[in-house]
Amino acid sequence: MKKTASIIIILAAMSAFGHAQTASDALLFSSTDYEGTARTMAMGNAFTALGGDLGSISINPAGSAVAKYSQITLTPSLTFSVSRTQGVSPYQDGSLPYFERKMKNTSVGFGMPNVGATFNWDTHRTSGLKNMTFGFIANRTNSWNEDMYASGRNSTTSFMGALAANATANGYLGSELNLDNAYDMYPWKDVVGYQSGMFMTYGGHDDQFAGTSEAIYMNGDNTEIALAGPIDQKFGKRVYGSKYEYLFNFGANISDFLYIGANFGVNSMDYNYREYFKEAAVDPADFEIELNDGKKMYFQDMLYKYSYSAASVGYFAKFGVILTPGAGLRIGAAISTPTLMNITEVWSNYGETNYTEKRYDAYASSPEGEYKYSFVAPYRANFGIGWSIGKVAVLSADYELCDYRKMRFKSPAYESSSSYFDEVNDDIKTRFGTSHTFRFGAEVKPFRPLAIRAGYGVSTAAEKLDFYGGKLPNLYAHNVAFGLGFNSKGSFFADLACRYSFSTKEGDAWRKAGEYIMPYEDYIFDTDGNLSAPAPEILHIKSAWKIMLTLGFRF
Repeated sequence: MKKTASIIIILAAMSAFGHAQTASDALLFSSTDYEGTARTMAMGNAFTALGGDLGSISINPAGSAVAKYSQITLTPSLTFSVSRTQGVSPYQDGSLPYFERKMKNTSVGFGMPNVGATFNWDTHRTSGLKNMTFGFIANRTNSWNEDMYASGRNSTTSFMGALAANATANGYLGSELNLDNAYDMYPWKDVVGYQSGMFMTYGGHDDQFAGTSEAIYMNGDNTEIALAGPIDQKFGKRVYGSKYEYLFNFGANISDFLYIGANFGVNSMDYNYREYFKEAAVDPADFEIELNDGKKMYFQDMLYKYSYSAASVGYFAKFGVILTPGAGLRIGAAISTPTLMNITEVWSNYGETNYTEKRYDAYASSPEGEYKYSFVAPYRANFGIGWSIGKVAVLSADYELCDYRKMRFKSPAYESSSSYFDEVNDDIKTRFGTSHTFRFGAEVKPFRPLAIRAGYGVSTAAEKLDFYGGKLPNLYAHNVAFGLGFNSKGSFFADLACRYSFSTKEGDAWRKAGEYIMPYEDYIFDTDGNLSAPAPEILHIKSAWKIMLTLGFRF
C-alpha cells in the first residue's frame, strides 16, 4: 500500500520558486552526529563524564582538563554508504506498476573528522587550580555521503504529464512561460520544463497543456489525455557535504575533583544536493507529435536536473563540568548556547528533451538563484556518568536532549518585512519536539599497550507530525561501534574504530526504516476526484559504515 511521509512533501516542494525554506531544512541545519576521534566513536561518543580525548571536547568542554598532558591528534576516515531502492506498490495485492527493480549502490567518501591540539599548563600546586588547558580543535559533527538511484518501467504516468497537468490546473499561460522573465512569474521547474519541451499547449489553447509523452484523444466532445506508450524511468539523487565545529577551548583542573571547561566555537556547514529524473520511450514510434506544418517528430528521452547547495557559518558557546567524587565514579554535564548561523543558498534547474531527429532537441537552464538569511539552531544539553575500574576498564553512559521546537529562521537585515518566515517558524513549533539520545561505551585494557572498545547510541526523531498534522511513527537512529587502541611506552598512540549506522521504525523491531520519495505528484483522477492512476513512490533505505584512524602524540 502507498505510504505517506513528510519527505514526500519536501521533495515535491524543493523546486517551487527556486528553493523555499522549509521545516525540514531547519532540521537539516540543526542535526548533529558527533564523529570526533576513533576512541570517542568506538565508545559510542559516551564521553560527557570521561574526557581526556580531543574528540570528547565537542561533547563536554571540561574533557580537555582531565588530561594532565598536552596532545595533538589527526583523524582520517572512510565512509561506505549503502543505498537500496524499490518502488512502493499502490495496490492491495502488492503489484508494482513502476520502479519495480531492486537497486543497490555504494558510495565511498574520505574525510578528516578530527584535527587539533591542547596544551596543558601545570601550576605545580597540590590543591586548588592544579592544571589549565588551552586548545584548538576541529571536530566534524555531521557528514553527508549518499548516492542513490531507482529504475523501472511505467505505462500510466510520467514526469512530463505531471508538469502539464499542474500547469493546466494552475492556469498557467504558454505565452508567458516562454518569456525571458518567466522565472519571475512561475515556478522554475515548470518554466524549465516548458522551455525545454517537456510539455506544451495544444488545440490552439494558451492555458491547456499536454506532456510530450502523452497522446490526445477525442471521446465525443471530451478531450482525453493519456500516456502514449510505456516509458523507462530513472530517479537519482546525490547528497554530500559536512559540518564542522572549530573550537577554542579552555579547561581547568581544580583539586583533581572538579574539572570545568568552555568552548567558543565557529560552526561551518557545506551541504550539496543533486537530483535528476529521466524518462525514455521504450518505442519512440508510440510518441508521434505532428507539427503545424504537417511534419512529425518522435519523442526519445528527457532529463530534468535540480541542484541545491547551502553554506553557513555560525557562532556558539558551550560550557561543561566533570566531577570525580571517588571510587572511580565520574559525573559530567554540559550545555551549549543556541547557534546563530548565517546561511547562503544557491540553486538551479535544467531540462532537456530529445527526439529521434536531433534538430528538434530542446533544452533550458534556469538562472542561478541565491538567497541569504539567518537561522538559529537550538541548544543541546548533555549529562553523563562513568565508572573507572582501576586501570583495567571504563564504563560510561550519556543522555543528550535537544528541543527542536526552538529552531527558527530569521530574515536578513535588508528585508523590510520581519514576518517572511512566520509561517515556516510556526510549522516548526507545531511539527517538531524534543529528541532524546542515549549513548553507552566500554573500554577494557587486557594488558598495557592494548585497549578494546565498544559503543552503542540511539536517538529518537525530532519530527513528530507530518506536513498534514498527522502523527508520525517513532523513528530511531542507531550507531553500533567497536575499536582498538594502542599506547606506546613513549608519546605516540593510535586508535582504530568502525561504526555502523542505520534507522528503524517503531513496531518493526530491528527492521531497517527508510524514506519515501515521490519524484512527481499524483495528477490522474476520475470525474469524482478519486485517484485513478497513482504517481510513483520509491522506498529508499540507507545505511553506512565508517572507519576512522586516530594518530596522536602526548607531551
